Amino acid sequence: MASSAPRYARAFAEVAKSAKLDALAAKQQLDDFAETLAGSGELRGFLENPSIEMPKKLKVLDAIADRIKMFSQVRNFIAVILEHHRLTELDQIMSEYRDLVDEHSGAVEARVTSSRPLNDEDRAQLEVEIAKLAGARVRASYAEDASLLGGAIVEIGSTVYDGSVRTQLQKLKQQLVNA
Repeated sequence: MASSAPRYARAFAEVAKSAKLDALAAKQQLDDFAETLAGSGELRGFLENPSIEMPKKLKVLDAIADRIKMFSQVRNFIAVILEHHRLTELDQIMSEYRDLVDEHSGAVEARVTSSRPLNDEDRAQLEVEIAKLAGARVRASYAEDASLLGGAIVEIGSTVYDGSVRTQLQKLKQQLVNA
């Protein structure tokens, strides 16, 4: 059975657009709700339990919405997901929505693999440089690989920028072998 996540994401994107919501703020509110849900197995169990009446679930949703200051449209969207028993698809829906927001705002996703964990300052500086390369706003995800020895590898779509020490040493080795 095909996922309905793209359909829900597009529908919410249309609602957000027609209500003139800040798409990034709405995305953050969805992320905050998802984090709250992920952090509490009890909450997830309660909201996914088909034997619990919807008014009780909506009361809990309203309490969460008030606590994280949700736009009413975000709250209503989550209520629709609950009513249609699609809470298990929330991560997929949010991923689709993130892609729509990025596409609309001209952002690109970058995957950065470094030899060591990067602090916030290093990440910010690297993201500025990646944005220059991509010519767009960047949403970066990070991973570590000690085998790189130093430097980083940046993937933007199908383009790979390899600035790792490991690759530089391999190139130097090949030049020496060829000489």
